[in-house]
Amino acid sequence: MKKVLIAEDEFAIRDLISLNLRRNGYEVIEAGNGNEAIREYNANSDSIDVVLLDIMLPFTDGVTVCKHIRSLNKKVGIIFITAKTQETDKITGLINGADDYITKPFSVSELLARVDALYRRVEMSKETVIKESRDEIFVGDFMLSTIKRAVFHNETRIDLSQIEFQILEMLFSRPDETVERNEILTNVWGTSFYGDDKVVDVNIRRLRIKIEDKPSNPKHLVTVWGKGYKWIP
Repeated sequence: MKKVLIAEDEFAIRDLISLNLRRNGYEVIEAGNGNEAIREYNANSDSIDVVLLDIMLPFTDGVTVCKHIRSLNKKVGIIFITAKTQETDKITGLINGADDYITKPFSVSELLARVDALYRRVEMSKETVIKESRDEIFVGDFMLSTIKRAVFHNETRIDLSQIEFQILEMLFSRPDETVERNEILTNVWGTSFYGDDKVVDVNIRRLRIKIEDKPSNPKHLVTVWGKGYKWIP
């Protein structure tokens, strides 16, 4: 069964989300603070598909919880819920491993759409990939394996989230070609994505930290101003 962990200290909001997720076929585990969220995730890590995290959780904040979960599982989907609208809070969440964010107040239908979309991506990453004629893509010193769903640099594996892998898969398949931001957004997050398209830029920034020698002056994952991004071998 589809399983979601909700970490939200406001009972009314947590109850509303839980009720609607259950109505839509999800099994829900609830946590009222950060310590409880970590404990519940540790106990159910093999079966949780998506985590909803309030960024301002008591005892242990949502960012710390996110880091802990990401250290254990690169594939689980994580959505931050925040009452704050400042750009820095959204970027902080994404940089530290979240896949998406939603700002209070939000509509239940929007939240369900985000959870459904993220759940589908998580499930796709779990499926056994059928071997095709081209299951490895080599671009310079980098190799992307569609079988292992992994990227290697000089045979050293780079830890990536599924979102990051999907972005690199697009770029590796079209080296030296500009891929527009909207195309990345549609292909990776789906046509029903409700959020801010800056989520693409934040994930690109996160990728540069992992793959570039000098992230502030990238030589592989470059920006084509006003258009999108390009992978240069």
